[in-house]
Amino acid sequence: MNIDYFESSLGILRITADSEGILSLGFCEQMDENIDSNTHIEKAIAQLEEYFSGNLQKFDLELNFNGATDFFQKVWFELIQIPFGRTVSYLDIARKLGDEKAVRAVGMANGKNPIAIVVPCHRVIGSDGSLTGYAYGIDIKRKLLALENPTSFAINGSLF
Repeated sequence: MNIDYFESSLGILRITADSEGILSLGFCEQMDENIDSNTHIEKAIAQLEEYFSGNLQKFDLELNFNGATDFFQKVWFELIQIPFGRTVSYLDIARKLGDEKAVRAVGMANGKNPIAIVVPCHRVIGSDGSLTGYAYGIDIKRKLLALENPTSFAINGSLF
């Protein structure tokens, strides 16, 4: 497994990958000294730089979800389909998957997403438009949403 870090405007991101693709991407407190990058991580860092500078709306990276359940993978692939600067509800995703009763399961899969930002779980909100939980805190979620759509977010308080 390879590891490297990206210092974003919102904090340090730890990125792990193997030869197949990105395994995880998430916020961390500090960088470890054991950096061992690979081409997947280098590509992710380049795209994260573009994303945080406002020049990238859709990531093009190899992702490795091996070991995750089929349901989790289906949810994560739905997250990837959410357009930049837009939000959907957990119920919207459950309906897309064909079972509106699966809202809690969608929420659980969303919370277990190992690849933040690239698999944009921050774009999922409550049916009432509220900013519900986020693994890295509501403040980070709000900042990511504002980064993607500052006008709508500033006017409405949410993107829904």
